[in-house]
Amino acid sequence: MAKSVLVTGGAGFIGSHVADRFLAEGWSVTILDDLSSGREENIPAAARFVRGCITSPEAAALVRDGHFDVMCHLAAQIDVRRSVNDPAFDATRNILGTLNLMEAVRTSGYATRVVFSSTGGALYGDFDPPPSTEQFSKDPEAPYGIAKLAVEYYLAYYGRVHGLDTVALRYGNVYGPRQDPHGEAGVVAIFCNRLLDGRALTVFGNGEQTRDYVYAGDVARANFLAGTCELPARGRLDARAFNIGTSIETSVNALAETLRSVSGATAPIEYAPARAGELARSALETSKARAILGWEPQVAITDGLANTYHFFADRRARLAAGGHA
Repeated sequence: MAKSVLVTGGAGFIGSHVADRFLAEGWSVTILDDLSSGREENIPAAARFVRGCITSPEAAALVRDGHFDVMCHLAAQIDVRRSVNDPAFDATRNILGTLNLMEAVRTSGYATRVVFSSTGGALYGDFDPPPSTEQFSKDPEAPYGIAKLAVEYYLAYYGRVHGLDTVALRYGNVYGPRQDPHGEAGVVAIFCNRLLDGRALTVFGNGEQTRDYVYAGDVARANFLAGTCELPARGRLDARAFNIGTSIETSVNALAETLRSVSGATAPIEYAPARAGELARSALETSKARAILGWEPQVAITDGLANTYHFFADRRARLAAGGHA
């Protein structure tokens, strides 16, 4: 029988790419999503879809009784600004929702490997110069990052105390087709749509702040490898944590110029006041993922941005023609 994976948040931007990857590898895929931010159109036709929230008893029962070989846990409250405005809601979804699923794994008696989608950009803070290694100090600036870090501590606990098979992937700023404007790398989707609208690109601050932009297809491959490869022994927080990025700093100015180039658009760039609490620089050192997971990024940012822009352009053309998004 084919091995099975549960992808929580599988109707979302990144989760749907993860589901696609496992399907391409011949796995049976179940998607759990409440569609609060995900889209039904993102769900692969070959996947089984269960609508539900990760905080619910029904979600726990699905995990407990599903006998999944792997659970890729991507379902989350993803808006950093909302986490600042409503940290209790963020913690309910991102911490308590995860614990609901982890307790279901623990009580199931089944050896499900849990691959958790964490964050690199929001985890390490702005205190040490990039690229950040997994051992860098963790100083999140927002409740979103705090919740991700808390979950990683719980994962290490479940591994050491209960022997569960867990791994955390700390993403850079993920971008690509199906992206919405609300995630950590939402600027790419925002810029694509502004270019298609013929509107100016708004850059906050001087535009020299940097991020590590990693393509969604590369992140999906990292999930598959983390779900299937041999992992290090369980131990402290960073033992089974892996940065997933490119180790390359790309400024917002460079991002805007590259998107203007690949789109052929001539939209102006407008500058607005810097936003409080925004990181100045971010990039992830990925040698650990290369050595242990056998993973490395394969899509250069110019190619990835071109793919992303053309996805949005094609979707808009289909909608204009009366088709589905």
